[in-house]
Amino acid sequence: MKYYLIAGEASGDLHGSNLIRALREKDPHAQCRCWGGDLMQAAGAELVVHYRDLAFMGFVEVLSNLRTIFRNIALCKQDIAAYQPDCIIFIDYPGFNLRIAKWARKAGYKTVYYISPQAWAWKENRVKSIRRDIDKMLVILPFEKPFYDRWNYAVDYVGHPLVEVIDRFKTENAKLQPDPQLVALLPGSRKQEILVKLPVMLSVTRFFPHHRFVVARAPGLPDDFYAPMLAGYPNVGAASNSTYALLMQSRAALVTSGTATLETALFGVPEVVCYKGSAISYQIAKRLIKVKFISLVNLIMDRLVVKELIQDELNTANLEKELEQLLADGPYRSRILEDYTALKAELRKGGAASSQAAAIIVGFLGA
Repeated sequence: MKYYLIAGEASGDLHGSNLIRALREKDPHAQCRCWGGDLMQAAGAELVVHYRDLAFMGFVEVLSNLRTIFRNIALCKQDIAAYQPDCIIFIDYPGFNLRIAKWARKAGYKTVYYISPQAWAWKENRVKSIRRDIDKMLVILPFEKPFYDRWNYAVDYVGHPLVEVIDRFKTENAKLQPDPQLVALLPGSRKQEILVKLPVMLSVTRFFPHHRFVVARAPGLPDDFYAPMLAGYPNVGAASNSTYALLMQSRAALVTSGTATLETALFGVPEVVCYKGSAISYQIAKRLIKVKFISLVNLIMDRLVVKELIQDELNTANLEKELEQLLADGPYRSRILEDYTALKAELRKGGAASSQAAAIIVGFLGA
């Protein structure tokens, strides 16, 4: 079979690479062509366009690059038509992928979506186009299946692909051991969010002079971006391209909301989730986003597992109180670790996500 995969971000490249390997195991004659990155290419796919040429974040950046975006959409359609795949597999990246899916459906291609757009959080009306244009939806969060059921759209839950990624990392780096004095600071990946949240995270370090704090630097941001903020904090260091190694050795973590909250939990590191934006952005988000929690950990478990400090609640006093509890041996820390165990069990139901997804895709095409 010929598979055409489209991922537009680094995470999609990672999960797409594991899916390609699984497809090649299930279908020895699989041929893969992709929009993605180095990992998907290394897994055996022929790379058409790298995701770094697709990633436009923010309203202004998208508007200023509309010509490039539309040119990429046209190129993708032309390349699919020339390749004539048996199946097109969309990996997250909804702004681009849903446009291609609409065209692909009309053109008669079989379509699969792996890692659903977050329609449950906002833009719920996207489900209408998903139901119309996607033959098979594979979801990675347990609550997504009942969400789509409410729309009378049957989907398959395959578990979360980060579980296998982190399990593999732990196995390959077993020599890394937790340091009882180490605390990880994960302030995010974008300049604006780092400038807002990192100073608050740093302010709490003065209350723990015998602990060592390490900031996980974002890929693509130079060291001198962080240096002025870290000056004056003698027990704070920084590390680049080693977030997983940092988490594997940490006793606790202060984490910006996003996928990092789930990664931290899967490494078994008690955490406090941090979110702070401009007053206007926060008010807009409150009205648009329809979820009870901002952390994936809490969303998946449907209850408060890890503390979320949002907007004005994200301050030095609250962070100090939470971190004190996370570091100490006691019922608070123990309860979080027990909940993490239940979380991992829920996310690895049935085995590796990529293997389950590949089996469903190959079965679907053979049906």
